[in-house]
Amino acid sequence: MTKDRRTKVKQAILSVLAVGGVLVFAALAPNCVQLLKYVIKTPRQRSNRFYYLKSIVGKMTDDGLVIFGKNSQGQTVIRLTEKGKEELQRYELGVQKIVKPRRWDGKYRLIIFDIKEWKRGVRDELRHWLKRLGFLPLQRSVWVYPYECRKVIVLLKSHFKIGREVLYITADEIENDHWLRREFGLT
Repeated sequence: MTKDRRTKVKQAILSVLAVGGVLVFAALAPNCVQLLKYVIKTPRQRSNRFYYLKSIVGKMTDDGLVIFGKNSQGQTVIRLTEKGKEELQRYELGVQKIVKPRRWDGKYRLIIFDIKEWKRGVRDELRHWLKRLGFLPLQRSVWVYPYECRKVIVLLKSHFKIGREVLYITADEIENDHWLRREFGLT
């Protein structure tokens, strides 16, 4: 399996964790295995999904991204560590930025959110973050960026506890994107 696919699986697991902050490990397998069908292409890889998932979670534990523990019902749970929070702070301080590759892959990353009115402060703060990170608004609740940025979005979703209200989409094209290419310097 390529490093790029491994990264996508890690991001899928972190995304699932970011939604709830804590995830019962028994519940992790079915959810992530469903997500893996979009990442793992060959039949052999599909038959080994659960083994592969366990190895990815193990690697994430070794890297200090997640830890295992027990909840009040005695179930094994996975939690995000302080390392993720620290990374978010580095983005906030402007020390860390989204890595821009040498060549654009021709895809746009769309962030779509539907945050309730009673969470207006969180919604405005998310817009502020997206603007600071270099995203451009297509609409008030639809923002676009040309480079891979899933890691940052997972951190923001976790920080603001808005996992279900924010969607990350990779799009091959956007109609009439001339102005986007110009704004992002892709022409």
